[in-house]
Amino acid sequence: MDKLLGLPVVTSKHGHDVDNMIVLVHYLMIALFAGWAVYFAYVLFRFRKGANPKADYHGAKSHASSYIEGAVAIVEAFLLIGFAIPLWAKVVDDLPGPEQQPTIVRVVAQQFAWTFLYPGKDGEFRRQEMRMVTKENDLGMDASDPKGKDDIRSENDLTVPVNRPVVAYISSKDVIHSFKIIAMRVTQDAIPGMRIPTQFIPTQVGKYQINCAQLCGVGHANMVQGYLNVLSQADYDAWTVKKAGSGATAPAAFE
Repeated sequence: MDKLLGLPVVTSKHGHDVDNMIVLVHYLMIALFAGWAVYFAYVLFRFRKGANPKADYHGAKSHASSYIEGAVAIVEAFLLIGFAIPLWAKVVDDLPGPEQQPTIVRVVAQQFAWTFLYPGKDGEFRRQEMRMVTKENDLGMDASDPKGKDDIRSENDLTVPVNRPVVAYISSKDVIHSFKIIAMRVTQDAIPGMRIPTQFIPTQVGKYQINCAQLCGVGHANMVQGYLNVLSQADYDAWTVKKAGSGATAPAAFE
């Protein structure tokens, strides 16, 4: 079924669960389509003109269709409560704690690029306020806050270590965007005024395209210039040392 659906490569720990859900949904759609097709064919045959030459204003007296509809509703409720909601909670709500040493990054979407901000070794981002927004400091970063001296900023390149949890806080500077990494099976809308967390664990070193899954303006196609770079732990450590302090004057996302 994976080949039939043309599912792309998976390079995240939870990605196979997402693919399994997609495959299961398609199997359920096939079963539901077949069931309703049989029922439709039965209705056409049962109430054909030849078998019912005279109209019956009382209609069908059987309650079988009501029972079938009720059964379908129960099955769908079971799938929603017992399957879809727990899977969504596992991916979105159960964020890794400090003991798992997650890579924390803020993702700021804008027309038409991505900005990625890391807190540095101290694990803290510099303070920001809307009153500090200027043409040069378009997201209101407090340049006097010492917490930001080791912050890292990267434009259109999200760099993370392999086999470690990544917690990305998604926000937008202007309009609604959608942060999507197909290989990681990650999609999260970026909404102005909100910072929404999403998580994944990359399992394979490589470079993967970042897409915007929301039409965000005339330059929407330019959002594909974003890339996720998954490095070995040693290479990632070297990258952070090289980039430390690059976010000293960089803007951060709105609270």
